[in-house]
Amino acid sequence: MRYVGFFFRTAILAPAIMIAAMAPLQASDQDHRVENTIKNSYNFKTYLFRDDIAVHASAGVVTLTGMVLEESDRALAVETAADSAGVKRVINELRVKGDQPAEQSDGWITMKVKTALAYHKHVSATHTEVATVGGVVTLKGEVDTDAQKELTTEYAGDVQGVKQVDNQQTVTGGKPHRTVGAKIDDASITAQIKTSLLFHRSTQAVATKVKTRNGVVTLRGEAKNAAEKGLVGKLAEDTQGVKRVDNRMSIKKP
Repeated sequence: MRYVGFFFRTAILAPAIMIAAMAPLQASDQDHRVENTIKNSYNFKTYLFRDDIAVHASAGVVTLTGMVLEESDRALAVETAADSAGVKRVINELRVKGDQPAEQSDGWITMKVKTALAYHKHVSATHTEVATVGGVVTLKGEVDTDAQKELTTEYAGDVQGVKQVDNQQTVTGGKPHRTVGAKIDDASITAQIKTSLLFHRSTQAVATKVKTRNGVVTLRGEAKNAAEKGLVGKLAEDTQGVKRVDNRMSIKKP
């Protein structure tokens, strides 16, 4: 009877032991999936490829270490990781390489303007030259339409520290370029919108909650007025990869 009891207990315990042994492996697989999702995101492969960023996941907690070239890269990396599937929390240990321009300096303003233009689909950041002297921003390069030129001026003028915008861009009169690129994942879209709102003077203080599902963006939060709500929606809609914006922001009661 003792042998029967032994085998009976063994039969019961064996599955439990196997499950316990498999648990770390399953957790490890999940961590690897989270890491790969972040590293293969549109933002990491398109905007952050020049940076030296290591991604480590453990039970849903992601730690980012390494060096980035600009402060905006650090913000984009953190937001992208935070909105990736399976992530509970992000520990940001990223450092910015080298000396950064002093706040409100011309170099700082130029960097901010470039970032403000970077994620929008109706302006061309890559074909826009930005220079700042005494807070006056000069834009050069080529644009397809007058509307694109006006929008570039508007976005540059809405950056903190900019006193005036001298837009010297040349309008070519060509058809707007429609670039068909890689599919942009939802986490990258959300991160671009959040980062962009921080770099526009009119929206940086607005507590906006952004959620993206299959390219459709839902905005929540409280705006001071209808104009502020409309601007947040406009900036979100003009972000790479966005199909539609559902602006559910409320307006603060007087």
